[in-house]
Amino acid sequence: MSENKDPHGTAPGRRVEDVKFVYDFTEGNKDLKDLLGGKGANLAEMTRLGLPVPPGFTITTEACKVYLATGEEPAALRDEVSAHLAALEETMGKKLGQPDNPLLVSVRSGAKFSMPGMMDTVLNIGLSDASVEGLARQAGDERFAWDSYRRLIQMFGKTVLGVDGDLFEEALDAAKAAKKVTVDTDLDAEDLKKLVTAFKKIVEKETGRAFPQDPREQMDLAIRAVFESWNGERAKLYRRQERIPHDLGTAVNVCSMVFGNLGPDSGTGVAFTRDPASGQQGVYGDYLQNAQGEDVVAGIRNTVPLAELERIDKASYDQLLRIMEILENHYKDLCDIEFTIERGKLWMLQTRVGKRTAAAAFRIATQLVDQGLIDEAEALQRVTGAQLAQLMFPRFDENAEVKQVARGIAASPGAAVGKAVFDSYTAVKWSRSGEKVILVRRETNPDDLDGMIAAEGILTSRGGKTSHAAVVARGMGKTCVCGAEELEVDTKRRRMTVPGGQVVEEGDVISIDGSTGKVYLGEVPVVPSPVVEYFEGRMHPGAEDADELVEAVHRMMSFADRTRRLRVRANADNAEDALRARRFGAQGIGLCRTEHMFLGDRRELVERLILADTEEERDASLKALLPLQKQDFVELFEAMDGLPVTIRLLDPPLHEFLPDITELSVRVALAEARQEPHENELRLLQAVHRLHEQNPMLGLRGVRLGLVVPGLFAMQVRAIAEAAAERKAAQGDPRAEIMIPLVGTVQELEIVREEADRVIAEVEAATGTKLSLPIGTMIELPRAALTAGQIAEAAEFFSFGTNDLTQTVWGFSRDDVEASFFTAYLEKGIFGVSPFETIDKDGVGSLVKAAVAAGRATRPDLKLGVCGEHGGDPESVHFFHEAGLDYVSCSPFRIPVARLEAGRAACQAEGSDHR
Repeated sequence: MSENKDPHGTAPGRRVEDVKFVYDFTEGNKDLKDLLGGKGANLAEMTRLGLPVPPGFTITTEACKVYLATGEEPAALRDEVSAHLAALEETMGKKLGQPDNPLLVSVRSGAKFSMPGMMDTVLNIGLSDASVEGLARQAGDERFAWDSYRRLIQMFGKTVLGVDGDLFEEALDAAKAAKKVTVDTDLDAEDLKKLVTAFKKIVEKETGRAFPQDPREQMDLAIRAVFESWNGERAKLYRRQERIPHDLGTAVNVCSMVFGNLGPDSGTGVAFTRDPASGQQGVYGDYLQNAQGEDVVAGIRNTVPLAELERIDKASYDQLLRIMEILENHYKDLCDIEFTIERGKLWMLQTRVGKRTAAAAFRIATQLVDQGLIDEAEALQRVTGAQLAQLMFPRFDENAEVKQVARGIAASPGAAVGKAVFDSYTAVKWSRSGEKVILVRRETNPDDLDGMIAAEGILTSRGGKTSHAAVVARGMGKTCVCGAEELEVDTKRRRMTVPGGQVVEEGDVISIDGSTGKVYLGEVPVVPSPVVEYFEGRMHPGAEDADELVEAVHRMMSFADRTRRLRVRANADNAEDALRARRFGAQGIGLCRTEHMFLGDRRELVERLILADTEEERDASLKALLPLQKQDFVELFEAMDGLPVTIRLLDPPLHEFLPDITELSVRVALAEARQEPHENELRLLQAVHRLHEQNPMLGLRGVRLGLVVPGLFAMQVRAIAEAAAERKAAQGDPRAEIMIPLVGTVQELEIVREEADRVIAEVEAATGTKLSLPIGTMIELPRAALTAGQIAEAAEFFSFGTNDLTQTVWGFSRDDVEASFFTAYLEKGIFGVSPFETIDKDGVGSLVKAAVAAGRATRPDLKLGVCGEHGGDPESVHFFHEAGLDYVSCSPFRIPVARLEAGRAACQAEGSDHR
């Protein structure tokens, strides 16, 4: 029935029993990742391309979702699996686990998005006491058969039966010690038979049951284990880190086994069509002779570079290079490939669009444009603002005096400095205490994910560019050096020994360079990245000394700027920040916080304003502040000449400008005890008590302050107007905009606006200068968003203050909640990400969209922007584009990120027009 072939699974209105839950590799394609997962979809695609893929089938994500929801597989699943297994047995000419000619299969996870090492895999299913001898006869290699059997028991015991993996490792180490060898390949068949017996005893002791001998039971239990691994703690943590939805489920791939552990003419490897660290074209990857799948990524044995395969097996090497070229041209991107060679026969086990470093992402995007494989719009989708931010991080100073102690593989770039720690728990604990740490391990495994996230960088003594540490670190944008073989890492004693015998204890500071692979003792100083130098105009694309990466960034930024609709402004409060923002590409200032101008030497004037008992005293304080405010604005208008400058009038509670109440109380008490003069301190203390509020962020601040303190906002408006007039007289082009904060009702804005218009008219009359000073407001209260249509009658622009809007929508005090319970909310999955980091589209975002619609219904030419910290968050920028805002405003350092993401948002909105 054609309905059963619906690739969309359990669509609305369809019965579960009518859904097709299993697809042969010959049935799918790369576009069915939602249903078949990334691995299954790409195995199907490679099969369609005629590449050598071992036969197999995929159990869909829909089956996983049913299992996770009900605790049981769909009723039809067993029969479907049986039918596909029978077809596979017929194709292979073998039966699963039969004693004389056994078919063995792998059971592997495969979610829509790559989650390296986070979910379960079991190899060699079908081996048992009855079939292991048959495999030995079939292969003509007794050692290989028993090695495969011990691997099955070890992997199955850990991932399916929940046995502590260290028990198997200890037994394996004991076997090697008894034989006086250091690597498992030196164990012979008799050694491995004994090890199998030891492994089976471990399983029976730990689980209370014998290792299952029925091959179908092995397969069914493994399928269940893969389903359940979707909700394993490490998988959930990884999804939260990478912002992968939790409701996707995983597919399960059942694939006929091919063996890389059949001797020196066999092996397994991982290849990249380009270097995932730098983006350079060439032969990149790792190969391990006489090894099976997981050995390469686990980093247990050190690999040889992929180029060595040409010497070991030239025919397979040449075939692999041809397949790599086919796959890159087909996917039009860097491909990450897993392969096995079985006695000279090459098999493709997986391909996917490979994870890459930020530098590689920009280089590869421009290379593919130059090769004609993609256009600029598609290239812009291949890079992200988060990657650009990584490229702006500092790097180590090449001229600094350093003590290099080792060099490993440059797995993921960056300059990381921190205290050495040797386990994940310590990394997390110290990081939460404010310490910067480097996680040092022999090799990492999925259980180390917590520590990898907490650490500044990762250092391992084993593994290559395709090891677990390298792949996960690249995905997270975390600095990583792998395979530093000169280091002796002793995790039990919490120390490592460097060449020459010096010991690095836990807590000693080390520095690692993920761009060169170098490891240093102590803290190495850092210098600005070349990408920052480019944005600041100190490195020019096309110049002789221009960095290749800078060229790639320049090209992507140029296209983003030509494409984007959103303008990008800066949050800047002084001329210095404004000039830097302008160098970084700011198209104006979206938020100038005038309260920052009242600190420092001016605090005393503000205190006098607060303490004023009479109108004369208050006017005197305001008169003293006026010229200082005016000069602030003159400098700002000069720095941003010709560009808009949105000035927010005083926003915070006045008590923020006063001394701490406890400290001031102590001063007064001491003065009284010593009978010293303290009239001013006493008056100040009385004022602090008078202004004290239980929740000052919801009290006397913003427009409320301007209405309660006569002349305060008028002084600021006058300073703005006089500064603008002075700049115009000097042939400048000031474009000031006046923003009233914390408005909750149009009446507040109308009163302030009336006073502001009067002051501006007075300045125009006094200077003979016509001024254009638009007056608008911040939308940062739910009521303001809900009554935006009314407020727009008195406002010429809106700027969404999403920091306060998030606080007031959620009822959160940001200063308190992030430290108190946000960590728990993130761990429990209540948040995928903090709503202060990325805008809450459902709650806060709904209010933004409603205010946009209502405001423009009243005033069609209403200018709309955002000046909360979300203005520099990549994901939020896309939301603001969709919501119809005119600009985003963010800190100077995040301006390039916002520019790039605004371009990406425009391209995504265009959709198929650019593809």
